[in-house]
Amino acid sequence: MERPLELPIIDLSSPDRVATAHSIRQACIDYGFFYLVNHGVEEELLQRTFDESKKLFSLPLEEKMKLSRKEYRGYTPLYAENLDPSSSSKGDSKETFYVGPLDDRDHLNQWPSEEVLPSWRTVIGAYHKKVMTAGIRLVSLVALALNLDEDFFEKVRAVDRPMPFLRLLHYPGKLCFSEDKFCGASAHSDYGMITLLATDGVRGLQACLIFVCREKSKQPQLWEDVRHISGAFVVNIGDMMERWTNCLFRSTLHRVIATGQERYSMAFFLDPNPDCMVECLKSCCSEASPPRFPPVRSQEYLDERFRRTYVPKFDGIPRSGKPSS
Repeated sequence: MERPLELPIIDLSSPDRVATAHSIRQACIDYGFFYLVNHGVEEELLQRTFDESKKLFSLPLEEKMKLSRKEYRGYTPLYAENLDPSSSSKGDSKETFYVGPLDDRDHLNQWPSEEVLPSWRTVIGAYHKKVMTAGIRLVSLVALALNLDEDFFEKVRAVDRPMPFLRLLHYPGKLCFSEDKFCGASAHSDYGMITLLATDGVRGLQACLIFVCREKSKQPQLWEDVRHISGAFVVNIGDMMERWTNCLFRSTLHRVIATGQERYSMAFFLDPNPDCMVECLKSCCSEASPPRFPPVRSQEYLDERFRRTYVPKFDGIPRSGKPSS
Protein backbone atom coordinates (compact mmCIF):
# COMPACT_ATOMS: atom_id res chain seq x y z
CA MET A 1 0.00 0.00 0.00
CA GLU A 2 1.25 3.50 -0.89
CA ARG A 3 -0.21 6.79 0.34
CA PRO A 4 0.95 10.41 0.70
CA LEU A 5 2.84 11.17 3.90
CA GLU A 6 2.26 14.36 5.87
CA LEU A 7 5.52 15.22 7.61
CA PRO A 8 6.21 18.02 10.12
CA ILE A 9 7.64 21.27 8.75
CA ILE A 10 10.54 22.77 10.74
CA ASP A 11 11.46 26.44 10.30
CA LEU A 12 15.21 26.81 10.79
CA SER A 13 14.88 30.61 11.05
CA SER A 14 12.41 30.56 13.95
CA PRO A 15 13.61 32.69 16.90
CA ASP A 16 11.96 30.29 19.35
CA ARG A 17 14.69 27.65 19.52
CA VAL A 18 13.06 25.79 22.41
CA ALA A 19 9.79 25.31 20.53
CA THR A 20 11.67 24.38 17.36
CA ALA A 21 13.75 21.81 19.26
CA HIS A 22 10.59 20.33 20.72
CA SER A 23 9.09 20.00 17.24
CA ILE A 24 12.24 18.34 15.96
CA ARG A 25 12.21 15.89 18.87
CA GLN A 26 8.63 14.85 18.14
CA ALA A 27 9.32 14.53 14.41
CA CYS A 28 12.40 12.36 15.02
CA ILE A 29 10.51 10.10 17.44
CA ASP A 30 7.40 9.74 15.31
CA TYR A 31 8.83 9.71 11.79
CA GLY A 32 12.59 10.14 11.58
CA PHE A 33 11.73 12.51 8.71
CA PHE A 34 10.71 16.17 8.47
CA TYR A 35 10.81 19.13 6.09
CA LEU A 36 13.23 22.00 6.70
CA VAL A 37 12.31 25.46 5.43
CA ASN A 38 14.01 28.89 5.66
CA HIS A 39 17.34 27.07 5.75
CA GLY A 40 19.38 29.80 4.10
CA VAL A 41 20.02 28.14 0.72
CA GLU A 42 18.69 30.51 -1.92
CA GLU A 43 16.28 29.16 -4.53
CA GLU A 44 18.52 30.51 -7.31
CA LEU A 45 21.54 28.58 -6.00
CA LEU A 46 19.43 25.45 -5.59
CA GLN A 47 18.28 25.65 -9.21
CA ARG A 48 21.78 26.39 -10.52
CA THR A 49 23.09 23.35 -8.66
CA PHE A 50 20.43 21.13 -10.20
CA ASP A 51 21.38 22.54 -13.62
CA GLU A 52 25.06 21.74 -13.09
CA SER A 53 24.16 18.24 -11.88
CA LYS A 54 22.18 17.62 -15.07
CA LYS A 55 25.12 18.82 -17.18
CA LEU A 56 27.43 16.34 -15.48
CA PHE A 57 25.14 13.35 -15.87
CA SER A 58 24.46 14.22 -19.52
CA LEU A 59 28.15 13.73 -20.36
CA PRO A 60 29.18 10.56 -22.24
CA LEU A 61 29.86 7.61 -19.94
CA GLU A 62 33.51 7.57 -21.03
CA GLU A 63 33.90 11.15 -19.81
CA LYS A 64 32.18 10.43 -16.49
CA MET A 65 34.26 7.31 -15.86
CA LYS A 66 37.39 9.49 -15.90
CA LEU A 67 36.06 10.69 -12.51
CA SER A 68 35.30 7.20 -11.20
CA ARG A 69 34.83 7.06 -7.42
CA LYS A 70 37.94 7.03 -5.24
CA GLU A 71 38.15 7.72 -1.51
CA TYR A 72 34.33 8.03 -1.42
CA ARG A 73 34.50 10.83 -4.01
CA GLY A 74 33.57 10.94 -7.68
CA TYR A 75 31.28 9.14 -10.10
CA THR A 76 29.48 5.82 -9.69
CA PRO A 77 27.67 4.43 -12.75
CA LEU A 78 24.33 2.69 -13.04
CA TYR A 79 24.03 -0.49 -10.92
CA ALA A 80 27.29 0.18 -9.03
CA GLU A 81 25.42 0.59 -5.73
CA ASN A 82 23.06 -1.85 -4.08
CA LEU A 83 21.54 -0.29 -0.98
CA ASP A 84 19.67 -3.48 -0.10
CA PRO A 85 21.91 -6.43 -1.08
CA SER A 86 19.37 -8.88 0.32
CA SER A 87 16.79 -7.85 -2.27
CA SER A 88 18.73 -8.16 -5.52
CA SER A 89 22.26 -8.63 -6.84
CA LYS A 90 21.65 -6.35 -9.84
CA GLY A 91 22.30 -3.01 -8.21
CA ASP A 92 20.21 0.15 -8.16
CA SER A 93 19.35 1.94 -11.42
CA LYS A 94 20.82 5.30 -10.56
CA GLU A 95 24.10 7.06 -11.18
CA THR A 96 25.72 9.28 -8.58
CA PHE A 97 28.52 11.73 -7.97
CA TYR A 98 30.07 12.35 -4.53
CA VAL A 99 31.75 15.54 -3.33
CA GLY A 100 33.44 15.34 0.07
CA PRO A 101 34.72 17.98 2.53
CA LEU A 102 35.94 21.26 1.04
CA ASP A 103 38.55 22.05 3.71
CA ASP A 104 42.15 20.86 3.58
CA ARG A 105 40.79 17.51 2.34
CA ASP A 106 39.43 19.14 -0.83
CA HIS A 107 42.34 17.75 -2.87
CA LEU A 108 40.70 14.32 -2.56
CA ASN A 109 37.64 15.51 -4.45
CA GLN A 110 37.36 14.83 -8.16
CA TRP A 111 36.36 17.94 -10.04
CA PRO A 112 35.29 17.87 -13.70
CA SER A 113 37.54 19.78 -16.08
CA GLU A 114 36.69 23.48 -16.40
CA GLU A 115 36.97 23.02 -20.17
CA VAL A 116 34.07 20.54 -20.02
CA LEU A 117 31.99 22.12 -17.23
CA PRO A 118 33.30 25.66 -16.61
CA SER A 119 30.89 26.63 -13.80
CA TRP A 120 30.55 23.25 -12.13
CA ARG A 121 33.09 23.52 -9.33
CA THR A 122 32.08 27.06 -8.36
CA VAL A 123 28.36 26.31 -8.16
CA ILE A 124 28.67 22.89 -6.50
CA GLY A 125 31.16 24.28 -3.98
CA ALA A 126 28.87 27.19 -3.10
CA TYR A 127 25.91 24.86 -2.59
CA HIS A 128 28.00 22.44 -0.49
CA LYS A 129 29.07 25.25 1.85
CA LYS A 130 25.56 26.66 2.22
CA VAL A 131 24.00 23.30 3.08
CA MET A 132 26.86 22.58 5.47
CA THR A 133 26.05 25.79 7.35
CA ALA A 134 22.36 24.82 7.54
CA GLY A 135 23.31 21.33 8.72
CA ILE A 136 25.47 22.61 11.57
CA ARG A 137 22.67 24.92 12.70
CA LEU A 138 20.26 22.02 12.60
CA VAL A 139 22.57 19.75 14.61
CA SER A 140 22.63 22.27 17.46
CA LEU A 141 18.82 22.14 17.54
CA VAL A 142 18.93 18.33 17.51
CA ALA A 143 21.14 18.54 20.62
CA LEU A 144 18.55 20.76 22.31
CA ALA A 145 15.86 18.30 21.22
CA LEU A 146 17.74 15.63 23.19
CA ASN A 147 17.87 17.86 26.29
CA LEU A 148 21.60 18.41 25.77
CA ASP A 149 23.69 21.58 25.52
CA GLU A 150 23.37 22.94 22.01
CA ASP A 151 27.14 22.53 21.49
CA PHE A 152 27.10 18.89 22.64
CA PHE A 153 28.03 17.46 19.25
CA GLU A 154 30.96 19.88 19.09
CA LYS A 155 32.13 18.76 22.53
CA VAL A 156 32.16 15.09 21.51
CA ARG A 157 34.03 16.03 18.30
CA ALA A 158 31.21 15.05 15.99
CA VAL A 159 31.10 18.36 14.11
CA ASP A 160 34.45 19.98 14.95
CA ARG A 161 35.84 18.36 11.78
CA PRO A 162 32.89 16.49 10.29
CA MET A 163 32.67 14.45 7.10
CA PRO A 164 30.05 16.23 4.95
CA PHE A 165 29.33 14.54 1.63
CA LEU A 166 27.14 15.85 -1.16
CA ARG A 167 25.74 13.11 -3.37
CA LEU A 168 24.21 14.13 -6.69
CA LEU A 169 21.79 11.51 -8.01
CA HIS A 170 20.25 10.82 -11.41
CA TYR A 171 17.51 8.25 -12.00
CA PRO A 172 17.00 7.58 -15.74
CA GLY A 173 13.32 7.57 -16.60
CA LYS A 174 13.14 4.56 -18.87
CA LEU A 175 16.04 2.41 -17.74
CA CYS A 176 14.82 -0.26 -15.32
CA PHE A 177 14.68 -4.00 -14.88
CA SER A 178 11.14 -4.80 -15.90
CA GLU A 179 10.66 -7.40 -13.21
CA ASP A 180 11.93 -5.16 -10.41
CA LYS A 181 9.45 -2.38 -9.67
CA PHE A 182 11.53 -0.73 -6.95
CA CYS A 183 14.80 -0.40 -8.80
CA GLY A 184 15.65 3.30 -8.40
CA ALA A 185 17.15 3.06 -4.91
CA SER A 186 16.35 -0.05 -2.92
CA ALA A 187 15.12 0.10 0.68
CA HIS A 188 17.72 1.40 3.10
CA SER A 189 18.38 3.68 6.04
CA ASP A 190 21.12 6.31 5.86
CA TYR A 191 24.36 5.62 7.67
CA GLY A 192 25.39 8.85 9.40
CA MET A 193 23.94 11.64 11.56
CA ILE A 194 21.47 13.55 9.40
CA THR A 195 20.69 13.88 5.69
CA LEU A 196 19.38 17.01 3.96
CA LEU A 197 17.80 16.09 0.63
CA ALA A 198 16.75 18.41 -2.21
CA THR A 199 14.49 16.96 -4.91
CA ASP A 200 13.40 18.20 -8.33
CA GLY A 201 9.69 17.58 -7.76
CA VAL A 202 9.44 14.26 -9.58
CA ARG A 203 7.81 11.70 -7.30
CA GLY A 204 9.48 8.45 -6.30
CA LEU A 205 10.76 8.92 -2.73
CA GLN A 206 8.92 6.76 -0.21
CA ALA A 207 9.36 6.13 3.53
CA CYS A 208 8.40 3.04 5.51
CA LEU A 209 6.96 3.84 8.92
CA ILE A 210 5.89 0.35 10.01
CA PHE A 211 8.82 -1.02 11.96
CA VAL A 212 10.39 -0.98 15.37
CA CYS A 213 14.06 -0.32 15.98
CA ARG A 214 16.39 -3.17 14.98
CA GLU A 215 13.53 -4.89 13.16
CA LYS A 216 13.64 -3.00 9.87
CA SER A 217 12.97 -6.16 7.90
CA LYS A 218 9.72 -6.71 9.78
CA GLN A 219 6.70 -7.35 7.58
CA PRO A 220 4.32 -6.08 6.44
CA GLN A 221 5.87 -2.79 5.36
CA LEU A 222 3.73 0.23 4.58
CA TRP A 223 5.35 2.57 2.06
CA GLU A 224 4.19 6.16 1.94
CA ASP A 225 5.03 8.79 -0.68
CA VAL A 226 7.12 11.72 0.58
CA ARG A 227 5.69 14.66 -1.30
CA HIS A 228 7.78 17.48 -2.70
CA ILE A 229 7.61 20.96 -1.11
CA SER A 230 9.26 23.57 -3.28
CA GLY A 231 12.39 25.02 -1.66
CA ALA A 232 12.28 22.70 1.36
CA PHE A 233 14.83 20.07 2.31
CA VAL A 234 13.61 16.63 3.28
CA VAL A 235 15.62 15.80 6.42
CA ASN A 236 16.00 12.31 7.83
CA ILE A 237 17.82 10.80 10.77
CA GLY A 238 20.70 8.41 10.07
CA ASP A 239 21.79 5.21 11.78
CA MET A 240 24.50 6.88 13.85
CA MET A 241 21.97 9.25 15.40
CA GLU A 242 19.72 6.29 16.06
CA ARG A 243 22.61 4.59 17.89
CA TRP A 244 23.39 7.74 19.88
CA THR A 245 19.77 7.99 21.01
CA ASN A 246 19.29 4.29 21.72
CA CYS A 247 16.54 4.20 19.07
CA LEU A 248 14.62 7.13 20.53
CA PHE A 249 15.15 8.91 17.21
CA ARG A 250 14.29 6.78 14.20
CA SER A 251 16.50 6.05 11.23
CA THR A 252 13.65 5.23 8.90
CA LEU A 253 13.76 2.93 5.91
CA HIS A 254 13.18 4.70 2.61
CA ARG A 255 13.52 3.99 -1.08
CA VAL A 256 13.09 5.53 -4.54
CA ILE A 257 10.75 3.73 -6.90
CA ALA A 258 10.85 3.89 -10.67
CA THR A 259 8.03 6.04 -12.06
CA GLY A 260 8.99 6.20 -15.72
CA GLN A 261 10.14 9.81 -15.29
CA GLU A 262 13.71 11.04 -15.18
CA ARG A 263 14.53 12.23 -11.66
CA TYR A 264 17.31 14.26 -10.04
CA SER A 265 18.01 14.77 -6.35
CA MET A 266 20.86 15.99 -4.13
CA ALA A 267 21.54 14.37 -0.76
CA PHE A 268 23.82 16.08 1.75
CA PHE A 269 25.11 13.65 4.39
CA LEU A 270 26.41 15.32 7.53
CA ASP A 271 28.52 12.61 9.13
CA PRO A 272 30.71 12.88 12.25
CA ASN A 273 34.43 13.41 12.55
CA PRO A 274 36.02 10.05 11.57
CA ASP A 275 37.50 9.67 15.09
CA CYS A 276 34.27 10.47 16.91
CA MET A 277 33.03 7.70 19.21
CA VAL A 278 29.32 7.08 18.77
CA GLU A 279 27.89 5.69 22.00
CA CYS A 280 24.55 5.73 23.74
CA LEU A 281 23.65 9.05 25.35
CA LYS A 282 23.11 8.84 29.10
CA SER A 283 19.77 10.58 28.72
CA CYS A 284 18.60 7.85 26.33
CA CYS A 285 19.24 4.75 28.42
CA SER A 286 18.28 3.41 31.82
CA GLU A 287 18.23 0.19 33.77
CA ALA A 288 14.96 -0.66 32.07
CA SER A 289 16.31 0.40 28.67
CA PRO A 290 20.02 -0.44 28.50
CA PRO A 291 22.17 0.56 25.49
CA ARG A 292 21.22 -1.46 22.41
CA PHE A 293 24.50 -0.90 20.55
CA PRO A 294 28.18 -0.98 21.59
CA PRO A 295 30.30 2.16 21.10
CA VAL A 296 31.82 2.45 17.63
CA ARG A 297 34.23 4.81 15.93
CA SER A 298 32.50 6.73 13.15
CA GLN A 299 34.98 5.87 10.39
CA GLU A 300 34.98 2.16 11.20
CA TYR A 301 31.19 2.08 11.12
CA LEU A 302 30.96 3.94 7.80
CA ASP A 303 33.68 1.82 6.18
CA GLU A 304 31.77 -1.36 6.94
CA ARG A 305 28.46 0.04 5.71
CA PHE A 306 29.99 1.25 2.45
CA ARG A 307 31.79 -2.05 1.95
CA ARG A 308 28.43 -3.80 1.78
CA THR A 309 26.89 -1.19 -0.55
CA TYR A 310 29.00 -1.31 -3.69
CA VAL A 311 28.65 -3.90 -6.45
CA PRO A 312 32.11 -4.69 -7.95
CA LYS A 313 30.72 -5.59 -11.38
CA PHE A 314 27.56 -5.59 -13.39
CA ASP A 315 27.28 -7.44 -16.73
CA GLY A 316 31.05 -7.46 -17.06
CA ILE A 317 31.42 -3.67 -16.77
CA PRO A 318 34.25 -2.76 -14.32
CA ARG A 319 33.16 -0.67 -11.37
CA SER A 320 35.06 1.33 -8.81
CA GLY A 321 36.68 -0.63 -6.03
CA LYS A 322 35.89 -0.83 -2.36
CA PRO A 323 36.04 2.40 -0.38
CA SER A 324 39.26 2.90 1.50
CA SER A 325 39.78 4.76 4.72
